[in-house]
Amino acid sequence: MSILLVIIHVIACVAIIMVVLLQTGKGADIGAAFGGGGSQTLFGSSGASTFLSKATTVIAIVFMITSLSLAYMSGNRNKRSIMKNIKIPVAVEQKAAQSSDVVPEEQTAPAALPDTGEKK
Repeated sequence: MSILLVIIHVIACVAIIMVVLLQTGKGADIGAAFGGGGSQTLFGSSGASTFLSKATTVIAIVFMITSLSLAYMSGNRNKRSIMKNIKIPVAVEQKAAQSSDVVPEEQTAPAALPDTGEKK
């Protein structure tokens, strides 16, 4: 489901960029009033602004919906562990229990190795 939303989101991103770049600026209408070539566009003199503004609105709504749904999905993930069904070995449990007990210093000191007189 999330892969489909990401694909739709990327398509909406590219589409909104294209639609915004196709729109004419406010200064283009002044040139058309004095007989410039701006009025002879593909969509007509006023058709481009209404069509492109409606397309921008629709694509922006799709972009916002996909953004919010992706944010919601990433925030509400299940906090499951892959280690949940694996049992701890007995030796690890015993070491953990022994380390939590207080052991006198005499037992924790390492035993001295006998000196054999050999050089390494």
